[in-house]
Amino acid sequence: MSASFLQAPASFDPYAVRAEFPILSREVNGFALTYLDSAASAQKPACVINGLADQMRTSYANVHRGLHTMANECTEAFEGARQTVAGFLNTKSYEEIIFTSGATEAINLVASSIGADLREGDEIILSEMEHHSNIVPWHFLRERKGVVLKWVGVQDDGLLDMQSYTQAFSAKTRFVTLSHMSNVTGVMTDAKELVKIAHAHNVPILLDGSQAAVHGIVDVQELDVDFYAITGHKLYGPTGIGALYGKAKRLNALRPYQGGGEMIESVSKDKVLYGLPPYRFEAGTPPIVQAIGLGIALEWVMALDRQAVAEHEYNLMRQLTQALKKYNDVRIIGDTPAKGGVVSFDVQGMHAHDLAQLMDRYGVAVRAGNHCAEPLMQRFSATSTCRASFAAYNTVEDVNRFLEAFEKARKFLS
Repeated sequence: MSASFLQAPASFDPYAVRAEFPILSREVNGFALTYLDSAASAQKPACVINGLADQMRTSYANVHRGLHTMANECTEAFEGARQTVAGFLNTKSYEEIIFTSGATEAINLVASSIGADLREGDEIILSEMEHHSNIVPWHFLRERKGVVLKWVGVQDDGLLDMQSYTQAFSAKTRFVTLSHMSNVTGVMTDAKELVKIAHAHNVPILLDGSQAAVHGIVDVQELDVDFYAITGHKLYGPTGIGALYGKAKRLNALRPYQGGGEMIESVSKDKVLYGLPPYRFEAGTPPIVQAIGLGIALEWVMALDRQAVAEHEYNLMRQLTQALKKYNDVRIIGDTPAKGGVVSFDVQGMHAHDLAQLMDRYGVAVRAGNHCAEPLMQRFSATSTCRASFAAYNTVEDVNRFLEAFEKARKFLS
């Protein structure tokens, strides 16, 4: 397949972007690395790698608590990163951004905080396409509080069943929590319509943006969403850092998630006065360097033509999808135009793990397994799938190398 089959948008040069990622110049098993596992974790540009090292090398201290020079410098950089996240999501205020260890903690924070006010029989709406991180915290409430989980179905093409969603609401519905984009299929949900329907029932809604924030522009004010979770390591930033956006009125109404230092105004033997959001939800020493690294990563992302990047990733996804459809034994999971740069598939008579390991022999890195989304796997009667996921640094050559490795692995397993 010729590299000229697909051209990147004129305003975006993936080869220039690729040059900013040191790891992409390495070889694996004697082959040029073809990294197609960014949905699990994206590689890091040099500016993030150097920024993390420089912060620790030149100006590291704990934040918010010191009066010396480095404490002030580090606090300024840390809070500057919060402002960057706020700009990335277009919030009304940086105070609507809570730093967490990732989207998982962000969702757990909301579940734990609102769970304190839920009663037996109260209902929470979620869907079959959710990542386990947006399932298990709600199961905690089912187990411990008697909360009822209402499941929204997924159509054969991977799209969320909007009729199922609309019918899931009742007088007992207290919360909605859904993916903005499936980590398995890359299928996008109609986030704005999901929010509109939830609010028509006076129900708050959380969107898991772990994938969607990578593959498109997210505007939380336009969406009018109550809570939005992102994770840093998929956004070209460090691990151990993410953020929760919450409308100010929602955050002010939430109970603290954890107790300790930093999240209080004062403590006595008789009472405790909690701080204001976002600090009320950031107990203890925060992930300082990681947050600063996330800020650097998001500044790097925002310097790109993000619409052009999204189009580039989409084009690579469509090229790979069309190539795989030529094989009669390949099934694409989530075959719809309404998706981002992710292709999930299985091959009749072949285990995804075997396929992924064989492709790795040729330097091609893909993900194989249930992708922490067992309900969706069950929906499509699949024990596991292979997943190729694209990022700004991928090129047409990556698609071609994938197809060459796939053909060799497929012939071997056949």
